[in-house]
Amino acid sequence: MVNESDIEYGFVGKLTDLKYTYRSDIRNRKTLEENFRKKFESLNRVNLTDAEFARPRDEIINPDVFNASKNPHLARCKRWQSPKRQ
Repeated sequence: MVNESDIEYGFVGKLTDLKYTYRSDIRNRKTLEENFRKKFESLNRVNLTDAEFARPRDEIINPDVFNASKNPHLARCKRWQSPKRQ
């Protein structure tokens, strides 16, 4: 029987093979949100207040993956990544 940690290490290994970077410093939701905020602000060249950041955070970081995938910001990104064929 395969245990959960073997599955996790295998998954992380596959992502690393695909050139994803393993971030050992991101260990919980708080550090994930801090990293997301840092990247979001850097990419958009803004400094948001906590209240301003709450909106994109709550729309994008969502425990319900199905509903989060319906987010219009993410839908726009998906269209960019999937060009239409002629």
